[in-house]
Amino acid sequence: MNKYICIHGHFYQPPRENAWLEAVELQDSAYPYHDWNEKISAECYAPNTAARILDSEKRIIDIINNFSHISFNIGPTLLSWLKKKQPDIYQAIREADKSGQKYFSGHGPAIAQAYNHMIMPLANPHDQRTQVRWGIRDFVFHFDRRPEGMWLPETAVNLDTLEVLAEEDIRFTILSPTQAARCRKTGSSSWADVRGGKIDPKRPYRCLLPSGKHIDLFFYDGPIAHDVGFGDLLNSGENFARRLIQSMDNRSDAQIAHIATDGETFGHHHRFGDMALAYCLHLIKSDTAVRATVYGEFLERHPPDHEVEILENTSWSCAHGVERWQNDCGCRIGGHDHWNQAWRAPLRRSLNSLRDQLIPVFEEGIRALDQDPWIMRDHYIDVILDSSGPGREPFLEKHGLKNLEQDRRIQLWRLLEMQRHAMLMFTSCGWFFDEISGIETIQILQYAARAIQLAEETSRLSLESSFVKELAKAPSNIARFGNGGRIYKTVIKPACIDLKRVAAHFALS
Repeated sequence: MNKYICIHGHFYQPPRENAWLEAVELQDSAYPYHDWNEKISAECYAPNTAARILDSEKRIIDIINNFSHISFNIGPTLLSWLKKKQPDIYQAIREADKSGQKYFSGHGPAIAQAYNHMIMPLANPHDQRTQVRWGIRDFVFHFDRRPEGMWLPETAVNLDTLEVLAEEDIRFTILSPTQAARCRKTGSSSWADVRGGKIDPKRPYRCLLPSGKHIDLFFYDGPIAHDVGFGDLLNSGENFARRLIQSMDNRSDAQIAHIATDGETFGHHHRFGDMALAYCLHLIKSDTAVRATVYGEFLERHPPDHEVEILENTSWSCAHGVERWQNDCGCRIGGHDHWNQAWRAPLRRSLNSLRDQLIPVFEEGIRALDQDPWIMRDHYIDVILDSSGPGREPFLEKHGLKNLEQDRRIQLWRLLEMQRHAMLMFTSCGWFFDEISGIETIQILQYAARAIQLAEETSRLSLESSFVKELAKAPSNIARFGNGGRIYKTVIKPACIDLKRVAAHFALS
């Protein structure tokens, strides 16, 4: 067997929890569901755990868990929500990884994701490292094994990001074909220019890094992925399978036909996409000339014999590299052609400035406890994952702080939560759409406000006025909002909650 097929689904939703209540509030736009997580779960995540396969008479001949048969990643913040709110679906996804390991020679279908969908090339080195370490630890917590691969948010990549992955023993990641610069056969001195998506997607590649380490890369089939996500290929599971099979050629060495797309494509963006995927997988399994696989299994059987160099600071959803998350590059979603995104650059600058001002507050506070602040932040994921609370004691014991006084404990938790929100405020969705007053940008501004509040509680340092002043340089396309500073004052500030209001909220709930 030398012909393999792999379908990768990137399942992710922006974090939606109120920054103070840690709960998703009612979202009218998701009616009749409580919120968008609940709506998309009903349309996509649940159906894919029990996808129906029909015969020619429209009778159900089988029901399968699609997650068992594809490669997938689920954003950690989404997976945490599923665990709390949709435990049956969460458990079905966990079981899919376990059953998939039996079929894929011990390699699970699931791979990890950098923690909260931050654009990694735009992050500072501390945040890059923590995002990867938190993503790995989160994966181990949910799937009871170490990940082989890691999904990069928006596939945004540079060499620094790949170095961090390699340092943390991540074996591979998946990129768009337009992110490759040049490649060559291992041992050859002649490079082929493959810019513009001309790389052969049917083989893995080894990327040699400046540190001397390496990471393996898969470049998905761009045209097929496009037609799945934005065309009509999911109108027929049979056509989907045929397209993947027919994309392969007659080479004698092993080849892999593979795509990567938003997992929500299978049911939310395309109604009945879960069924099309299930039937496609059914036909692939029935075809003796091809075999379904996942990336880890394929690498074990067929290690790379080609090398590749990437194009720095690129992504799969911005034709201009990573400009979508820092400039008005023209890439947007929202349907308002006359709107501009001049707000993106000031938003990025204001958050970068806030992050940099929070760093000395954090470092001084943690070093006062004779601790390394960044190692402690990396370990804080264990407290986050144990949301019931008992995880705090093992954390304190691990760092030799078991006897820490109560007031200093409170200070410690505030500092660590400040840093958690300082990373959440860079979640990529805040820049993705066309307007600064959209719910995704409001969400990251909530995280910024919470970080500011925690900084003031721990250090008496007031950062809000300077932050708002910078935000005022970010113009809204909607006259009544004016600019980011006004949005902060009229939308974010009234949402800020103190302990008394938290108690009132839960009493009303």
